[in-house]
Amino acid sequence: MYLFLHRKVATNGSADGCQRRTDSPGGAAAGGAGDNPRAVSAEPSAPALDYRAAGVDIAAADRALDRIRPLVRGTHGPAVLGDIGHFGGLFRFDAARFRDPVLVASTDGVGTKLRLARQAGRHEAPGYDLVAHCVNDILVQGAEPLFFLDYIAMGALDEEAVTGLVRGMAEACREFGAALLGGETAEMPGFYPAGDYEVAGTIVGAVERDRIVDGTRVRPGDALLALPSDGLHTNGYSLARVVLEERLGLTISDRLPGMEVSAADALLARHRCYLPDIRPLLHDDRISALAHITGGGLPGNLPRVLPDGCSAAVDLDSWRLPPLFRLLAEAGGIAADEMLRAFNCGVGLVVVVPAGERDEALRRLPGAWPLGEVAASGGPAGIRFRGDLR
Repeated sequence: MYLFLHRKVATNGSADGCQRRTDSPGGAAAGGAGDNPRAVSAEPSAPALDYRAAGVDIAAADRALDRIRPLVRGTHGPAVLGDIGHFGGLFRFDAARFRDPVLVASTDGVGTKLRLARQAGRHEAPGYDLVAHCVNDILVQGAEPLFFLDYIAMGALDEEAVTGLVRGMAEACREFGAALLGGETAEMPGFYPAGDYEVAGTIVGAVERDRIVDGTRVRPGDALLALPSDGLHTNGYSLARVVLEERLGLTISDRLPGMEVSAADALLARHRCYLPDIRPLLHDDRISALAHITGGGLPGNLPRVLPDGCSAAVDLDSWRLPPLFRLLAEAGGIAADEMLRAFNCGVGLVVVVPAGERDEALRRLPGAWPLGEVAASGGPAGIRFRGDLR
């Protein structure tokens, strides 16, 4: 199904997004013997085939489209032109809002968190997470979202799953000011097992050219501030699932030991979006760099936003592992360096500001804490840890 102001339904058993069309008799697809001397006729006793028999249910796709149409429309503002059903999404970019605009785009998924969401029947969760994750990924370059596109693929079209995923995406798009402009739902029997699905998304935002946050302003002595995560967000789930299922012997509906929540509530907590927290500081031009702590953790993401000659000096004693991360570390026997690479460990976003702006930034970022500082180094950007992860 597609929703590019349209949502296209790929009903050809592939991901090429073939439009819904029935070729007319005598057309190229009819394959009549007069047009094609190599045409093969079925044996008289063979039953007639149709798309549904091959695993593609066009009627179910149409019903799902009817259910998601109002959800998608609810994200549209004056910048969205047209309606669902076209081959491409139309978005009128208001250049008058900017002096020298630059578009920023990013594509991502939510990893194996999908498996837990399917087991729990909470399809809205990965839809919301996908948008929040992508908004954060362009936020760290100073951009605010304009519109979002999604891709959903599954072995057999599940109307409840599609509706839930799009409902979650639409909620996040409304919350963060993005239009859900387009997408595809591909039904692919024989490729994905029944009940499985994949979801990915692309976001496009904009930033003033002279307000791009790219780390070039970072200097030794700058302060590192941390904003907390709301759980694992969308990374580390392959390892977390092994701990949950194999080491703890639990299912997604079981209560986690030492915690007053189920595994579903803890592991499917929403990916926090930091746009509302960071937007005021961006407008005041107070930020030197931002790092979204996703796959690879602090060591895999913080050096990406630092220039050569700078190293992040992170104080592990500045915070304590939240209970979920502590449980994973203890039950899985996971070493501290592996925890830091596999998980965000409670740090969702790192904000780099000049040392003189530190106290003001902390005042304006509730829940933030001093994580460390930028130190001079003699080579490529890197990271050093002091203290203990506890």
